[in-house]
Amino acid sequence: MQYMGLNELREKYLSFFESKGHLRLPSFPLVPQGDNSLLLINAGMAPLKPYFTGAEEPPRHRVTTCQKCIRTLDIDRVGKTARHGSFFEMLGNFSFGDYFKKEAIPWAWEFLTKWLEIPEELLWPSVYEEDDEAFEIWRSLGIPAERIVRLGRDDNFWELGSGPCGPCSEIYFDRGEKYGCGSPDCKPGCDCDRFMEIWNNVFSQYLSDGEGHYAELEHKNIDTGMGLERLACVMQGVDNLFEVDTVRAILDKVCEISGMKYGENADKDVSIRVITDHIRGTVFLISDGVIPSNEGRGYVLRRIIRRAARHGKLLNIDKPFLCELCDVVIECSKGAYPELADKRDYIKKIIKNEEERFDKTLDSGLQILESIIAEMTEKKETVMSGENCFKLYDTYGFPYDLTRELAEEKGIQLDEQGFNVLMQEQKQRARDARNQGSGWESAQNISLDGIAATEFVGYDTSETEAKVLAVIHENELADSASEGEFTVILDRTPFYGESGGQVGDTGELTAGGFCAEVTDTKKTKDGHYLHSVVGKSGAVSVGDTVRAAIDSDKRTAIRRNHTAVHILQAALRQVLGDHVEQAGSYVDAERLRFDFKHFSAMTPQELSQVETLVNSKLLEGLEVTTTVTDIETAKKMGAMALFGEKYGKSVRMVKVGDFSAELCGGTHIDNSAKIGLFKIVSEIGVSAGVRRIEAVTGANVLKLIYDNEKTLSDAAASLKLANTSELARRCEQVMSELRERDREIEELNSELARKNVEGIASGAKEVGGLKIFTSLLKNTANDTMRDMCDKLKSESPNCVACFISDNGDSASVVVAAGKEALALGIHAGKLAGAVAAIAGGKGGGRPDFAMAGAKDMTKLADALAGVESLALAQVK
Repeated sequence: MQYMGLNELREKYLSFFESKGHLRLPSFPLVPQGDNSLLLINAGMAPLKPYFTGAEEPPRHRVTTCQKCIRTLDIDRVGKTARHGSFFEMLGNFSFGDYFKKEAIPWAWEFLTKWLEIPEELLWPSVYEEDDEAFEIWRSLGIPAERIVRLGRDDNFWELGSGPCGPCSEIYFDRGEKYGCGSPDCKPGCDCDRFMEIWNNVFSQYLSDGEGHYAELEHKNIDTGMGLERLACVMQGVDNLFEVDTVRAILDKVCEISGMKYGENADKDVSIRVITDHIRGTVFLISDGVIPSNEGRGYVLRRIIRRAARHGKLLNIDKPFLCELCDVVIECSKGAYPELADKRDYIKKIIKNEEERFDKTLDSGLQILESIIAEMTEKKETVMSGENCFKLYDTYGFPYDLTRELAEEKGIQLDEQGFNVLMQEQKQRARDARNQGSGWESAQNISLDGIAATEFVGYDTSETEAKVLAVIHENELADSASEGEFTVILDRTPFYGESGGQVGDTGELTAGGFCAEVTDTKKTKDGHYLHSVVGKSGAVSVGDTVRAAIDSDKRTAIRRNHTAVHILQAALRQVLGDHVEQAGSYVDAERLRFDFKHFSAMTPQELSQVETLVNSKLLEGLEVTTTVTDIETAKKMGAMALFGEKYGKSVRMVKVGDFSAELCGGTHIDNSAKIGLFKIVSEIGVSAGVRRIEAVTGANVLKLIYDNEKTLSDAAASLKLANTSELARRCEQVMSELRERDREIEELNSELARKNVEGIASGAKEVGGLKIFTSLLKNTANDTMRDMCDKLKSESPNCVACFISDNGDSASVVVAAGKEALALGIHAGKLAGAVAAIAGGKGGGRPDFAMAGAKDMTKLADALAGVESLALAQVK
């Protein structure tokens, strides 16, 4: 087992799984994309959830990644021990319904024992106690039965509520007896530090209903997780992540700046480790678009920057220094994450600004904190009030965790509940402020006290006479308004105010010479209906009587969609099960959107069943009735409550025949037949365990049919067909023709490669045990150059081949190394990068084959001329 740097280890892992047919994907950003269930990416599989759930089709069913991750759950322990870190990288190989245990287990063993050359006797596999299949696969690899440990559900079965789950198989590294407990039975599963888990294969093979029932998944998945830093500890023979080469480089820089020596003082070591860990997470978070703030991801960033800055003070660093550490982080990681170098100045600027801002408030904040603690000590109090904690947070920028850390050093506890109450009040004020000037509640800073609530009459009528109670113009109460945009509050209205997922009504307000278009309607928590209007003619004044009329056609379309949502939910529960619950909805005149809780993507068969069931209920012409009652009575009658809705003493229960019953304040059609038709447009995942269906009804279904027919007709015309009935056959014919042409092109490329190789071979140069082939080509495809390389490698095992194709504005670089050249130390990926760099490019790849790009077309000949010296420099 040879020493291996972290960056080399990362590349070796990814290259290994590329050789097993996996697609190497770059690390996803730390900020989750389209997943509101996570604040930050905290595991290698987290960004791949849409592929596991079926919400999205993966680019390939075998994928490998090295994913940057942030976990802040144990942030208070970071630094206090050498085992905890907030930023880490997770290696992973994933199968989405492709391979399973019989491939995953041998590959794990092959990589560790063959590629990393870890002695087999130092590795101990574990399996779930009931997983005989995994046990037998390990036995088939020659592992003695006594060294395969069976562990229980807590250790070796992955499950989180309902949904896909399954057993795990882990691989442990034996660190030696000096780390053990001395027990003769010491083995994986023991609480001592001797055995360290370095590989975890999760076999997603069951579907759990969350109640102890498991069904076999038709398409089983593999989710492998392995901490890169932890594996580096093994390969570098060190005890913890802070000793790993790239992390140690940062730690050494902290020591250089502070003048401290690591390992001499336990308290100083804590601060050194805190800074070392936090600057890594800081650099990557900023690179991925997070900026310091007092909420969400921004708060996580602010928290770790300020915690690191404070520990700098404890090391007697009296100047901003974190941006200086950035350069070390970037230099250590830019090979795998080139965006760090590209964003170097931006990252340093953000850190410098935040550190300077904190520096300005730290001294005064510390004085306030010390005075609070002194006063508490005098009064013999041991719990700091929530008000004081919030003052330090809100006024002096002290993250709550920092206040707690400083207070605990003095034996003081914090009133966390009181602090949280004040935090919630602040968030509400922020939400209220965001609503100001939004066009519907410009009354946010305007007192509407004394103005009666609006009576909604829109369930029974589409127009009514109403009295103007208030006019709001330019964020102020006004006596009257005419042209432009303003808001009107009426004593009664047929306009529905947006709520429960249903959009607000539009229409007109008229009176004599006054006419205004109502563009939207909102409802305040106090019951005021705010009509956003655009004046067309005349003026309106407080006290006027106006005619309020909604756009009836638009309202009818909205009603169709809203009733269809209720029928859809009932259909989903009937087809998928009673676990389906609404997680949100949106209803307007054009479409409906329904979010619901479900553990996997719906199959085409399930979607067809739901769609058919909904349409059958429309054809039945079910009566839609509304009953006003109390909430308990409604629930006893089987009514379902809507997601996120708050109900008063009396509620409206909407029933669609005996098929659906829900609590709902929205507007509905009176018979299901009036919905006409129902068509599902899409079904996707929006977050973990939440699916979304979008659909259309009524005339919008006809529009969808017409649009689809036009698309088919246009496609048929493009293929010179008289009608669409022959379209499928013709498409298959075209695809067959294209496949045949691809085959012919491939044969021609192979022939071209053979002829090119014959010419290039005559000019080969033999030096240092290598046979070096180089050629500058013109507009040659990468696949052709790859074929040329394969032919040379088969004929000359000691070959190093480098071809550059001049493509006009740019160039492609291809490098390959034969088996004997690999044995001499040649690494095609590194060589490709070095050659490309001469011509202003970059790239890399596997040891035996790599590709790169070049930009400086004037340096292509120089790049090719440099191949010999660069290759010889790699020879051992």
